[in-house]
Amino acid sequence: MAALVKNVKYLSSLANVCLRSTVPRLSAVIIVRHINDRRQPLPLNLFKLPFYQPRRWYAGKPPLTLETIQKRVELVLKLYDKINPEKLTMDSHFMNDLGLDSLDQVEIIMAIEDEFGFEIPDADSERLMRPRDIVQYIADKEDIFH
Repeated sequence: MAALVKNVKYLSSLANVCLRSTVPRLSAVIIVRHINDRRQPLPLNLFKLPFYQPRRWYAGKPPLTLETIQKRVELVLKLYDKINPEKLTMDSHFMNDLGLDSLDQVEIIMAIEDEFGFEIPDADSERLMRPRDIVQYIADKEDIFH
């Protein structure tokens, strides 16, 4: 989290430096061009135009089905370095069948939270001991009943 805050601060300071150096240069170039080109008067509203116009872009989430949830959960679990992909099934118990400990289970839940973009409370995460439990929990959370 601290690294994220540090990167955001760095990017904002970098943007400020770029704006402080680029905007005056751009303004000077525009003025010099208008002075050299005496055919057109310098528009008065030139400096009233905003150089940065914020816009928001929205995109909907892709539709979730039980199959897509299952594939995404399987992918997250197969990419976890302590899980043997050959032993992984939807009914594999993390501790009994795959030999993981409670810290590994917490890391898996954190990876699932990152994948699906919502937080799973600790009380609920303690019950998610199989991939099928995770798929069912996400389907219930996202109101998917197919």
